[in-house]
Amino acid sequence: MSATQTDRPQETQYDSVLVTGGTGFLGLHTCQYFSDNGWDVTALDLKPFNKEDDTEGIKYFEGDVRDEERVSQAIVDADADVIVHSAAALPLWDDDKIWDVTVEGTRSVLWAAKKQDVERVVYISSTAVYGTHDTHPITEESPLDGVGPYGDAKIEAEKICKDFRRMGMCVPILRPKTFIGPQRLGVFQVLFDWIENGANIPMVGWGNNKYQLLHVHDFVRAIDLMFMLNKSDVNDMFNVGATEYNTMKEDFQAPIDVAGTGKRVVGTPAALSRFALRVLNQLNLSPLYPWVYETAHEDSYVSVEKLCDLGWEPEYSNQEALVDTYEWYLGNYEESGETTGKDHRVAWDQGALTLVKKVFKLF
Repeated sequence: MSATQTDRPQETQYDSVLVTGGTGFLGLHTCQYFSDNGWDVTALDLKPFNKEDDTEGIKYFEGDVRDEERVSQAIVDADADVIVHSAAALPLWDDDKIWDVTVEGTRSVLWAAKKQDVERVVYISSTAVYGTHDTHPITEESPLDGVGPYGDAKIEAEKICKDFRRMGMCVPILRPKTFIGPQRLGVFQVLFDWIENGANIPMVGWGNNKYQLLHVHDFVRAIDLMFMLNKSDVNDMFNVGATEYNTMKEDFQAPIDVAGTGKRVVGTPAALSRFALRVLNQLNLSPLYPWVYETAHEDSYVSVEKLCDLGWEPEYSNQEALVDTYEWYLGNYEESGETTGKDHRVAWDQGALTLVKKVFKLF
């Protein structure tokens, strides 16, 4: 699904954008959104779009965000007014590569942008910078305590963004919750596979915690807003997430009900589940990384009041986002045998969870 011109609040002075990580899940949706709204769009990434992607009119430029010269060439080739910097390493990547891609990649993108007189660079951070908090909702002023190497790298990349602000650049920072939507696979493909196969869905913990999500359609509209408003309004940090969400048990039941299997979300003792998943992770028998299973039983939701004050409002609740993504999965996903733990756009090898699924189908 791509957005239409009616989603945009007003016209902007910009009409050409470079999207780093442009062929990934968020990057693809970002490219499609701006292309649909009449912009010249160029995706910078290490691999091209998939053949089935709807990318008519979108240019592709092969390059690594850590290569400042290559990024500069992409900016010139795209004649980019602005940049969306969404390229990052996922939490399952090697720790050193997470740091290198996220931190040094951000530094090189911003230096290239400054040298080429790019007016705005929207940096896609993460709510992983907050870690876990006892007090909710988490605001932009809450203390930062990154979840693992991924969260730590995002915090350091944000510091670099602030350095470039002090040099006079406009660098809005967006901190999204976990975003889903059409073409999102990865860990959510595991969930949808279990639902489609008629299994009960186990939670880490009893599922009574609140865990806020975000539909990618709502997220790209937030990105767009960073180019619409005055520099003084957007040169800041903003949380992005759904405003309608219930407990995990209630929200994750929604796609199960759509499937009509009669199955349900099943709670488990958090300590036991986490121990088992740690063991499987150490043995490389599970696609779930620590960020997922160590925090899934905790409340995790942020205030989006600051962004809403700028005129943004999400269109999807947690349940609507999950159902929309699951319905896309049913209508479009075809098992190809390609599995990895490093891309949101492909299925992940379930490892030992394949056997666990069989158990959860029995009751």
